[in-house]
Amino acid sequence: MSGKIKVTLVKSPIGTIESHRACVRGLGLRRMNHSVVLEDTPSVRGMITKVNYLVKSEVAQ
Repeated sequence: MSGKIKVTLVKSPIGTIESHRACVRGLGLRRMNHSVVLEDTPSVRGMITKVNYLVKSEVAQ
């Protein structure tokens, strides 16, 4: 699992619980449709799973 994952914020975290907003910020996402490329690690995958209803993820090239 040493690849890269592209994560995009597709839904606003306004109105969600604080820990989910913290995960979004921890992933480096700042605004709607903002994308970041992250290392594929278990901690990153856990954060993506926690906020899967707010983000879209795909394998980065």
